Amino acid sequence: MEHVFPTYARFPFDIVDGHDCYLIDNNDNTYLDFTSGIGVCSFGYSNKIIIDNLQKQAKKVWHISNLYESEIQDKVAGQLCNDDQLAFFANSGTEANEAAFKLARKASGKTTVLAFNNGFHGRTYGSMSLTGNPDIQKGFAPLVPDVLFADYNDEKAIDLIKPDLAAVILEVIQGEGGVNVGDKTWLTNVQEACKDNDVLLIIDEVQTGIGRTGTKFAFEQFGLDPDIITSAKGLGNGTPIGAMIGKKKLASAFGPGTHGTTFGGNKLSMAAASGVLEQLTPDFLDKVQQKSKSVWKFLDEEIKPLSHVTDVTGLGFMIGIHLDDSLAVGDVITALQDKGLLTLSAKYNTLRLLPPLIMEEDELKQGLSQIKAALQ
Repeated sequence: MEHVFPTYARFPFDIVDGHDCYLIDNNDNTYLDFTSGIGVCSFGYSNKIIIDNLQKQAKKVWHISNLYESEIQDKVAGQLCNDDQLAFFANSGTEANEAAFKLARKASGKTTVLAFNNGFHGRTYGSMSLTGNPDIQKGFAPLVPDVLFADYNDEKAIDLIKPDLAAVILEVIQGEGGVNVGDKTWLTNVQEACKDNDVLLIIDEVQTGIGRTGTKFAFEQFGLDPDIITSAKGLGNGTPIGAMIGKKKLASAFGPGTHGTTFGGNKLSMAAASGVLEQLTPDFLDKVQQKSKSVWKFLDEEIKPLSHVTDVTGLGFMIGIHLDDSLAVGDVITALQDKGLLTLSAKYNTLRLLPPLIMEEDELKQGLSQIKAALQ
């Protein structure tokens, strides 16, 4: 690629087509997809409802800005939120987290936010400043001030939640940071400390949400009640979208002129999101949970005992296979590509799997069997 900044270490092929859970490159190779575009295309690459929604909207108006009322924005917000929540639409996960950061500071009247090591919230300045990964922050100082970091799942972090904090931001499963699952008791203690000290709790569901772990949002499985939620990735199944969801008590802090976006809430993205949420029914989520039981049975019985595997972590269709130092995750990914399977990596030599939620059990088993063979 001669005309694009070299910000990505790209694999040497171009994905040019796809259907269901399969992708096709410019050399006519077909791949079973265990990436979902990094947790985005949960409904695959030929979902009729989403395609119909996009085509119908494309024949009308694509963009009008947020100067006018939008019936489709309100519809999607209603699908996304409960009765005590409001939504703000952006274009990405990092923008959703920027909005959450701004809302937390303005609503609380305080500035300091507690975040966690190995967390990932985005690459724009506010979100990057909340991201507990020095490699991502390197070279971009000075960062946004008044951000504290603590170790994830560490009881010592609870002691840092004091009345001078504006908010705590966390992922219930850290994705980029190594697929680290939050301890339910620890997460409950974080929430209780936030309530006791009048500190807002922000849960970043950019990767974990929209059915990825078997429920609409992953925090539901941990018994949490956040003040602010951020969503993106799977919400648009490939169209650029982000959403910041906040409790109605915060509405007075985000009045006219306090925040904005030109493209956020774009009608094409809203049409796609409406199609996603329409299909994210209790029956669909039940099927995801049932399929994930088979996946985790295979992982526990066939993958975890392998000599190069130190652990398997995650929940639902969000999986981290942790490898020892003798087997580089990059080499595994390349070997699997040669066999027609696309996978991902995460921090600490972790093979990360984010298959589409619509993938059938036989396809899931096929991919997992290929991974087992590669790891042997």
